[in-house]
Amino acid sequence: MRIVAVCGAGVGTSAILKVNAERALDRLGLRADVSASDLAGISDAAADAQVIITSTELAAAVRQAIGRSFAEVVEVVNYFDVEEIGAKLEASLG
Repeated sequence: MRIVAVCGAGVGTSAILKVNAERALDRLGLRADVSASDLAGISDAAADAQVIITSTELAAAVRQAIGRSFAEVVEVVNYFDVEEIGAKLEASLG
């Protein structure tokens, strides 16, 4: 399974989302390859992803950028809330 964390620049927020998604997956007993990407590179990064996690503010832009990708876009409100991220990933993957 592949998950991509996305933010505008691909540095700060996506790195936080990546680490917290890995923590959430660990708590759920799930394994996935989690990577970080910027918005400009998301179409390539999402080519083989099942899930893309991003902020609510960027979700529409991400959906537009990935076009017909089969990846589900999961919107996260609080990047630091591992429980929120875990619940949203569990709902998406379950």
